[in-house]
Amino acid sequence: MRKTCLDQVYELALTDPRIFFVGSDLGYETLKQFKNQMPDRFFMEGVSEQNLIGISAGMAMEGKIVYANTIATFLSRRCFEQIVLDMALHHVNVRLIANGGGLVYAPLGPTHLAIDDIAILRAVPNMTIVAPCDAEEMKRLMPLTVDYPGPMYIRIAKGGDPIVSSNRIPFKIGKAIPVREGGDALIVTTGITLGAALKAADVLAKEGITAAILHMPTIKPLDKETLLSYVRQTSVVVTIEEHSVIGGLGSAVAEAVLEANFDSVKNFKRIGIPDVFPSSYGTQDDLMKLYGITADNLCVVIKQLMGLKISYGF
Repeated sequence: MRKTCLDQVYELALTDPRIFFVGSDLGYETLKQFKNQMPDRFFMEGVSEQNLIGISAGMAMEGKIVYANTIATFLSRRCFEQIVLDMALHHVNVRLIANGGGLVYAPLGPTHLAIDDIAILRAVPNMTIVAPCDAEEMKRLMPLTVDYPGPMYIRIAKGGDPIVSSNRIPFKIGKAIPVREGGDALIVTTGITLGAALKAADVLAKEGITAAILHMPTIKPLDKETLLSYVRQTSVVVTIEEHSVIGGLGSAVAEAVLEANFDSVKNFKRIGIPDVFPSSYGTQDDLMKLYGITADNLCVVIKQLMGLKISYGF
């Protein structure tokens, strides 16, 4: 997904002289074609992430469209004040390409796990947050980022993730994507968790349970209109995300559902990383399983909310 995203930046820059790229301590070969063909619009700032934001914001104030790329934790945590004051406050057109959203850097431990990036940046006015589910959805997103107003955070997954998206519904920043219909439960996803939702829905269907899937590649602004239209049709709602259960997709959905004041009760559950610093090492998949961000656990949770007998023999 990251390669697809950066390749798209290069392709877009070939035809749009407003596009600049600024990286921070990335590999020597990163966007080599961009550097060779458009050196006046390519900058590598080294281990100086706050400076990365300041440079990017300054260029954007001069009418440039800047794509700034580094690790997700460094952008969301280390550069928070610069993002708020240099970017968001001035509503400049900087696109933050955040490598390794969620548990991608599991082998490196908690310092590199972006479990709170969505929560941090959701609180920033003017900030748009997007998390595509696969490389094909990334291709549909990137051309739309060029003229989209204001700062944007693009959450990048590991790469090599299976293609689970479809172009059946045109991609639009700020709009939810209905993936599957069903009246017994609603699964709301973002990023790569769409894959787990599709697997869970298939398993549940074999047991006569129909689960709708609503994919939210844009977390902010949240498409409340579409969300609430789906919530209205069911009594069971589950969100699943590769992020802390505090402040991410689940929190955004919970806020919207509660404020809608439905007449009927909604049984609701957030699946994600609990309120902990992940202390285990291993692979991304290892930690996803540890915290139940899986199709199997999604099936269990939906059945529990429906008051059904649980079978653990998936």
